[in-house]
Amino acid sequence: MMKRRVLAAALVLLTLAALPAFAQNISDPDLFGKSLKVAKEAMDEYGRYDNEAELARVNRIGYELAQHADYQKMPFTFTLVDEGVPNAFTLPGGQIFVTRGLLDLGLSDDMLANVIGHEIGHIALQHFQRMQRKATIMNVLTNVLLAGVIIGAEHGSSRPGPNTVYDPRVGYPGDNRGNVIQGAAAASLVVNELLLRSYSREHEDEADQEGQRLAAASGYDPDGARQLWAIMNTKAPQAREYGYLQTHPFGEERQKAAQARQSTWKIEPKRPADDYRLRTQTVLVNYLEKQRPAAAEAKVLKETALSTWPQGRAAENLRLERLHAQRDQELTKPLLSRDYGSVVRAYKKTREEVVKLTRESPLLATLDTEIKDFDSKLKELYPRAVQVLKGGVYETAFLVAFRSNFPQAPEDPEVTLALGDAYSRLGNQTDAVSQYLSVIQTGDNAESRKAHAGLRILVPNLKELAALQQLVDQDKDADLKRAASERLDTMAKAYDELKNGDEYLKRFPKGQHVPEVLDRLNVLADNLYGEVVLYQGVGDTVKALERINQILTHAPLSPAAARLRDRAQIAGQRAS
Repeated sequence: MMKRRVLAAALVLLTLAALPAFAQNISDPDLFGKSLKVAKEAMDEYGRYDNEAELARVNRIGYELAQHADYQKMPFTFTLVDEGVPNAFTLPGGQIFVTRGLLDLGLSDDMLANVIGHEIGHIALQHFQRMQRKATIMNVLTNVLLAGVIIGAEHGSSRPGPNTVYDPRVGYPGDNRGNVIQGAAAASLVVNELLLRSYSREHEDEADQEGQRLAAASGYDPDGARQLWAIMNTKAPQAREYGYLQTHPFGEERQKAAQARQSTWKIEPKRPADDYRLRTQTVLVNYLEKQRPAAAEAKVLKETALSTWPQGRAAENLRLERLHAQRDQELTKPLLSRDYGSVVRAYKKTREEVVKLTRESPLLATLDTEIKDFDSKLKELYPRAVQVLKGGVYETAFLVAFRSNFPQAPEDPEVTLALGDAYSRLGNQTDAVSQYLSVIQTGDNAESRKAHAGLRILVPNLKELAALQQLVDQDKDADLKRAASERLDTMAKAYDELKNGDEYLKRFPKGQHVPEVLDRLNVLADNLYGEVVLYQGVGDTVKALERINQILTHAPLSPAAARLRDRAQIAGQRAS
């Protein structure tokens, strides 16, 4: 047995030595830093998709491909985002994102390898730098992240004088040549411009070809590209805004081209990418230590560095640092509002991950000690929490923490019902419905009957589409199901807030009302775009900004958002 292990280790070393030793580095720290800022905004926009198995799979395949890409200027990294629209996209700093919606399609490793290879191709072939546009991608990055982006008004005037004071709420006084978009609206604009752009046919074809080449070189079937496009082109008629087809156009032509090219390359044996991944992690950690990015961007980069190579001392330090940050954040809250339960679950999840990777890790003893400390805190806290609950005077945060801290407590149905009532009073209909349905699942009891009553009161006035869909999907109450279905049929075509439709599409991307919700979303975005033009025309920058941010946040794929991006490019060129 010992001889076999030694021989296996020797084979791994020989295999690693045979690979091209491309030395990852960050040749342009300024560009990498800008891309990191946008990556942080992308994570704020979409959220991280917490699926360790899929994250490990994407990183395994991604680095098996990346080690064959003749590109040394930026380290490749791979992240999952919690977005229901099937898509994959990249930033010029080497950051590649895969959405939950794309993974939910059930892609084989061959198909996923061709998707990731395509995105690697865009970076390796430097398509960002080669894009011919009215304003280059890098100029947009610079304008938004450093100085703001101008959404130009139709009628311009002279520039403000050198001594004019800029007011971030209204821009420059008397300046009608445009509005400078700052803060969240600016961040949304750059995320949209970089992540929802379409490449030229030439660039898409080049990236497809490079993706197929990388797939074959890494032991995957290049026919996976054709298989992927067959799925995407089948899905297209179901929703006009289908993400991958919008950001990766020319589907039918590319499916045919992928089929014609598939026999061009020989499928090579798979090779491990462990060494390449470790070197990539080292580059990322060194950047953190030397450049010291802002806390929010550093958090994103640390998570990426951990998934890049999840073993070893650096990975374990990153894990412990992440847990301590979560712990310390809870300690800043009032005692009875501290969510120790979520912290303990994070510790236990981390422990499971470490055991799978390194059973002898010294980190395990540290985790066990700190978990015991939290268990002691929870035992001390429980009597006090029950006493407050019986007193009947508490805040919503207390109820949220109670449910998380003591999920098996006999008081849980009572707490859940109270939380549903609290959300209902606050107008948070979706969460109220979730809590009421959770109570109903506990069986026939006093709390369950009250939850039924609460839902019957809510349904006739429910406006939130996601809340209605939850009730349609439940099978405990046929009358509620029927009433919610009728209400949803009406509201899907008549809701009046972008956020409402956006929430439905994110939570139920395959819901039966997706087409109507999309149609209404585009109408509402168009209406807001008209208001943007109107308010800019009369110089009311604050109201214009509010509407711009709504469009870019909740309807980024809409025609209205595309017109905003076009106006930003044109105005930016005029100002330069």
